[in-house]
Amino acid sequence: MTTVAAYAVPAAKAPLERTTVERRAVGEHDVLIDIKFAGICHSDIHQAREGWGEAIFPMVPGHEIAGVVSEVGPGVTRYRVGDRVGVGCMVDSCRTCENCEAGREQYCTGSGMVGTYNALDKNGEPTYGGYSEKIVVDEEYVVRIPDGLALDVAAPLLCAGITLYSPLKRWGAGPGKKVAVLGMGGLGHMGVKIAHALGAEVTVLSQSLRKKDDGLKLGADHYHATSDPKTFEELRGTFDLIVSTVSAPLDFGAYLSLLKTEGTLANVGAPEEPVALNLFSLLGGGKTLAGSMIGGIAETQEMLDFCAAHGIGAEIELIGAAEINEAYERVLNSDVRYRFVIDTATI
Repeated sequence: MTTVAAYAVPAAKAPLERTTVERRAVGEHDVLIDIKFAGICHSDIHQAREGWGEAIFPMVPGHEIAGVVSEVGPGVTRYRVGDRVGVGCMVDSCRTCENCEAGREQYCTGSGMVGTYNALDKNGEPTYGGYSEKIVVDEEYVVRIPDGLALDVAAPLLCAGITLYSPLKRWGAGPGKKVAVLGMGGLGHMGVKIAHALGAEVTVLSQSLRKKDDGLKLGADHYHATSDPKTFEELRGTFDLIVSTVSAPLDFGAYLSLLKTEGTLANVGAPEEPVALNLFSLLGGGKTLAGSMIGGIAETQEMLDFCAAHGIGAEIELIGAAEINEAYERVLNSDVRYRFVIDTATI
């Protein structure tokens, strides 16, 4: 066991505070990672404040982890000391169910996906995330960060990047396709970059035009305010795919009206409240309302390689650990462009 410094939430809705946690000894197939940077995801806040249900405390959030391998177990074949690596939203799964064998570990139907934090590992011990100095992870759930990506801008790709890459690929974003990204935040700005790099015609749908210049700079072809009723009139029947990153309840009927016949509205945002839907908005036009959650390990590696090849990193604001609580409030106020990343050297 190794004792490492970390920032943890001691109880639901409590401020984060500096503490220590125990990391397991490096096992046969484990990799010890010196964490260099950890992104702050909105889902960290949902879980720290029990917005998604009962949670495990004390909680060390963080599933956007970028670092360097400092030790490997004797059976490790994929990584060596000094390798640049990342860890995303999961650190284990059953490995034998149909989904795990197909590379969809995030949808594990055996023991279930083991979250990087706020979960229990196979030994029944709580997992602790990336707001810490080090982490021990089985090599099967570690990915390689290509040399072309700086570690600080790569960290958010481990959640925000794969969360957008997976549905964009799955529903065919590419040349000749009109794609809308709903929400221009930590997730949405990655969707704009990736959809543009895939060759789609990209539109941002945001509450206001406040971030229009940013959206166009990052690769959007069009930018519309959803607070303007004319937007829904002008864009009716326009899109092949809409990816919603919004974590608040929406008027799904209004957004489904923007799809072409047999178009898809894919949700990656996860509101804390139930949402209402008139099914006629799906039936007319044979439309699909879908969901997507991160991606498997192989697809996450594919995403990192794609981002490196296209020069894609997150737009970040680098902060010290003492600023985490302030950063949480700023995320809730949409006051970040576009992802907070913790310099873990400050922990």
